[in-house]
Amino acid sequence: QEQAVKVGQRLSRERIDAVYVSTMQRTHETAAPLLNALGMTPTVDADLREVHLGDWEAGVLRRKAAQGDPIYLRMHEEQRWDVIPNAEQSEAFEGRTVGAIRRIVERHPDQLVVVVCHGGVIGAICAHATGSKAFAFGGADNGSISQIVVAGDRWLLRRFNDSSHLYDTLSTAPDQMT
Repeated sequence: QEQAVKVGQRLSRERIDAVYVSTMQRTHETAAPLLNALGMTPTVDADLREVHLGDWEAGVLRRKAAQGDPIYLRMHEEQRWDVIPNAEQSEAFEGRTVGAIRRIVERHPDQLVVVVCHGGVIGAICAHATGSKAFAFGGADNGSISQIVVAGDRWLLRRFNDSSHLYDTLSTAPDQMT
């Protein structure tokens, strides 16, 4: 909640035209302080939801990572979510997240739009914008700000994982390093 307040304080100084959230409650909670400051309501886009992790939902991914599970290691080696049993197909995940951003850009040409979403979504969008490997932008801090500029077919990553509004120093909080 404290991080959401700090994000809201940082972004409320901007001239924001729209705010989008996913269907997941935590994006609504993160956006709430900003929305209250701006007097706006969010637009919900289901395609901004986090990657479906199949059999590894509900914290199982973190446990498997901590255990060094072979499937987890293979997932990173192949840069594919769908190595996880019953997980969302990687191409489908990229397609829906990139598609969501394209629709938002079409609805709001030349406008500043805030999208409150999830780490996997941020990673997929940043990788698309830069032509990087699928997991190149994994691990965005909660409450961080990443910025993409879209002009026609050109996508530009302007900022990734900016968390200067969250911490008093340049170092990342120790609990964010895992």
